[in-house]
Amino acid sequence: MTLSKKSFSALEMQRILGHKRYEPIWFMMHKIRRIMSIRDERYKLNGCIKFDEGFFERVDNKDIITEKKNRESQEVVLKKRGRGSERQAKVLVMVESEPSIEAPKKGKPDRKVGYIKMVVMEDLTADSINKEVEKSVEKSASALTDGYNGYNKLKDKIAHHDIVIEPDKTKSAKVFPWVNRSISNAKKNLLGSHHNCMNQQYVQNYLDEFCYKFNRRYFGDKLSDRLMIAALETTWYK
Repeated sequence: MTLSKKSFSALEMQRILGHKRYEPIWFMMHKIRRIMSIRDERYKLNGCIKFDEGFFERVDNKDIITEKKNRESQEVVLKKRGRGSERQAKVLVMVESEPSIEAPKKGKPDRKVGYIKMVVMEDLTADSINKEVEKSVEKSASALTDGYNGYNKLKDKIAHHDIVIEPDKTKSAKVFPWVNRSISNAKKNLLGSHHNCMNQQYVQNYLDEFCYKFNRRYFGDKLSDRLMIAALETTWYK
């Protein structure tokens, strides 16, 4: 699971290990993802934090998307789509972003990225966001957000809060480059490995794996050993 920036599906892992049964492999991989989450929970974000909301496709055990194909009419009935879709997990994305010391290369962001956190939320109201910020961000940090109302109370939890309202998406992308890039990369990663068919109970686990490996992107060959140590230290997990 540390060999690549991308994730492995349980089926692919089963094939690699030559195991006869799928379920133990699936369960093992989710245990490891949970260990990654526990390790990252030790750390809080600091400095300048940029916030945004991500929406990730998911399914549930009752098949939220119900396709009813009538052989005569070939009618397909789907649940509603868009921001309020039942298919989408609401995710609060927080990214450390500081000015780069070196001159940026052409076409590259002029800020460097630090650590990131992605948290699945029941809702993205101001109170819910503040509860998560209290757990995940140092009080001395500052925030840069768009004009979304859910960020209106951030000053209650952190030192400073700036709001940038930019309707032009091209210009907005330059203000929040690493937040947008993190969401995009996470979606591509999950789409490639899991085809956006993540059970809603485990979306957080998949995002935790993405964040864990992103936050340790410079560890190289040491990442496997560090994950093994984290697993050995996590003795409480059943």
